[in-house]
Amino acid sequence: MNKVRIANISGFYGDRLSAAQEMLEGGPIQYITGDYLAELTMAILYKAKNKNPRLGYAHTFLQQMQSIMQSCLAKGVKVVSNAGGINPQALATALQEIANTLQLPAKIAYITGDDVLPRLVTLTALGASLTHMDTGKKLKEISGEVVSANAYLGCWGIVAALNQGADIVVTGRVADTALVMGPAAHYFKWEKDNWNALAGAAAAGHVIECSGQASGGNYSFFEEVTSFSNLGFPIAEIHADGSAIISKHPHTGGLISVGTISAQLLYEVRQSAYITPDVISHFDSIQLKQLAPNKVQLSHTQGSPPSSTAKLSINYTDGYQNTLSFLIAGLQISKKVAILEQCIRERLGVASKFDKLLFQYYPTHKHNPASNEEALATLRVTAIDKDKRKVGKFFTAKIIEIALCTVPGICLAQPPSPAKLRIVHFPSLLPKKYLCQHIYLNGQLSLVQEQTHNNNVNKKFNHPPPIKPSHNSTTKKVYLGRLFAARSGDKGGNANIGVWAKSATSYAFLYHFLSIEKLRTLLPDLANFSIERHVFPNLFGVNFYIIGFLGDGVAASTKTDAQAKTLGEYLRAKQIDVPTYLL
Repeated sequence: MNKVRIANISGFYGDRLSAAQEMLEGGPIQYITGDYLAELTMAILYKAKNKNPRLGYAHTFLQQMQSIMQSCLAKGVKVVSNAGGINPQALATALQEIANTLQLPAKIAYITGDDVLPRLVTLTALGASLTHMDTGKKLKEISGEVVSANAYLGCWGIVAALNQGADIVVTGRVADTALVMGPAAHYFKWEKDNWNALAGAAAAGHVIECSGQASGGNYSFFEEVTSFSNLGFPIAEIHADGSAIISKHPHTGGLISVGTISAQLLYEVRQSAYITPDVISHFDSIQLKQLAPNKVQLSHTQGSPPSSTAKLSINYTDGYQNTLSFLIAGLQISKKVAILEQCIRERLGVASKFDKLLFQYYPTHKHNPASNEEALATLRVTAIDKDKRKVGKFFTAKIIEIALCTVPGICLAQPPSPAKLRIVHFPSLLPKKYLCQHIYLNGQLSLVQEQTHNNNVNKKFNHPPPIKPSHNSTTKKVYLGRLFAARSGDKGGNANIGVWAKSATSYAFLYHFLSIEKLRTLLPDLANFSIERHVFPNLFGVNFYIIGFLGDGVAASTKTDAQAKTLGEYLRAKQIDVPTYLL
């Protein structure tokens, strides 16, 4: 056959459990893939393994496989997942126990090699610089304990496991795209330098990795989605040249359109050259076409060789943090906030000399409110310190003591909580010459070395800037989101906002209007951050990459929205002047 159908059953640890059964029974597929890992997830799994050495993997995947393993083997559907987290061997053992209980002849492979924590000192001695990708800080300068260090591995270990007959392949930290690239490269027997085909599979992998987001979930123009009930997860039907058709099973909710696919292509990316361990997929070369309802083709994706380094995701502990949030109502709220802050500082006394003590005021109240809830503003108080006791009971108790002795109209948004371990994300790069994938199947070990090439990140395609719209047109003030969609997300301590138009005419306005300076004006929260702007003319889109917006990563962020998921819709809620001919 000249095509292979690869389905997704998970976009994060905690996604819909029933998706595995639904995808297997909803129509023909040949592979099931699931993405369970994010930077935050690695921190969660570290805590789990720390409590029990037999844990450290995504337990929900185990539950899913218990329900579908027998059917998968009967139908010849193979499974590839990164649910192994920081303990792929333990997951493979648990899967084998299920197979033994059900008396199934499942061939289960697991892949390691991503965990370089035991080798950090050696790697540094060998010359690996291990510097923070955004700040330039060296790992040896940190004061906390490194608890995880996982390199993003490529797809060729998965290919090797499938070549050896594996029915189920579980990995640790591989690139999200590798989960789709591996089955496609195995199925079509692609060579490792078939850059365009690999780039097409990488693009398809990026589209379907986040489950329902490709099928209308988190989509700005949500009115186009006729039903969110039983939203169908995406399927990538990949062809021998790397082109793909994204679809979903019939009789499921959701929507697959050029818009929903554009949204996902602009999600959690930086520049148009999308770097994976095995290929650079140039997203500004992709052509999208609506073939039929809920069927979108991705074609003409261009690829170039990958880099000689792999992304290394390091997490280290850096003390503890705690947050108390106050809701404040009434008149002169800003004055109340100032008095409340003063009272809190006085009550904490000399102990208020935390490593950090943050007061974040959000004037979310409405004037002349129609309900009690509309009258409420928010003050978040966050303490960060190496001393767990200091930011635990002491911090919360001292603040609670002033409850009856300060300004009127305040209450807590939630009960006080214990201090939580602060896990800081430290993204770095590691030369691939230090990385090797270890594939275990049937008690045998095979090795696959990571690829090293001279990359071409700066390769661009012939997309001339659109002609600037005439200034003579009359304008009207409307919400930015009336014309433009957006999707935002986290990349470690950074955030991105992808914004796109539905037509070339609207894109011409967007291209010239939404500069970095204009973005700072519309979203003053971004004023103090370094911002990059990258264009995706083929998608009618621009992408903004905001460095440091989430601080030290999701697990240590002090933002209300620690994953920047609402940032795009925040931008769409802003009013701008647009030419009336666009309306």
